[in-house]
Amino acid sequence: MKTWIQDYSPKEIFMDLFTDLIGAVLFNIGIYNFAVQAQFAPVGVSGIALILRHLFGFPMGITSIVLNIPIILISYQLLGKRFLLRSIKSMLIFALVLDYVVPYLPIYQGNPLYASACTGIFSGLGLAIVYLRNCSTGGTDFLVMAIRKLIPHITIGKISLVVDAIVIIAGGFVFRNLDSVILGLVSSIVTTMVIDKIIYGLGAGKLVFVVTSREMDVALRIEESTKRGCTFLQGQGSFSQDQKKVVMCACNNSQVISIRKAIHETDPSAFLIITDSNEVYGEGFKSIGGQQI
Repeated sequence: MKTWIQDYSPKEIFMDLFTDLIGAVLFNIGIYNFAVQAQFAPVGVSGIALILRHLFGFPMGITSIVLNIPIILISYQLLGKRFLLRSIKSMLIFALVLDYVVPYLPIYQGNPLYASACTGIFSGLGLAIVYLRNCSTGGTDFLVMAIRKLIPHITIGKISLVVDAIVIIAGGFVFRNLDSVILGLVSSIVTTMVIDKIIYGLGAGKLVFVVTSREMDVALRIEESTKRGCTFLQGQGSFSQDQKKVVMCACNNSQVISIRKAIHETDPSAFLIITDSNEVYGEGFKSIGGQQI
């Protein structure tokens, strides 16, 4: 029987290493080149490492590796060997880039609020790139992924926000400045928005439900106006007990207006529900066989 290492093709190895390197540079620019000078604790283990650097002068990358050891042991059972080993690779690359690459780049000396926003943007981009390869950067990311394994309906960004809030508040006590808490929260919120926008926004769209007695006409008009197919669901009114078809259609955000217009023109009395869909896979959307988080 082949092990997962034997199935780990050279192409996958190259893509993982390339992704880790790009993600590490982006993430650590946010942490080192923006957050350090502004004196606030950003996200996760990196935030703890920054606090320890401020207190004792420890190198942030090596400190992050040491802090990761107990978290790895806790998360092993939930996340599995393959995920953890691939993530340890990412963690080491992130630590090396933090100590030996980004310190040679210019450090932002301007407005702390701008620094906080840039920390969130760069950190969110770096983390999202790694998450899309089904890896993690270690630290509280392991805890975030483990929690998501247990509670899959909560987004990664929201879990990260709660976990990181603890570090941010601790940073406020260390730097003895309420502004550091506010800056940390701004950074974490921006990071959350960037992660969720990239991971879920790439496949985001709308889901349209139409309760109508003219289901065929409605479906045909939607197809004519947007080239989107529909699915019929069986429905029954709780008050009238009338049997009706529910027309369901997944579409892009830009197609919602055309679909709404088509429905109104076909059946003005139709009952219409339009809701967000985080991810849509299948024909006309992303491949169902693509990378999933």
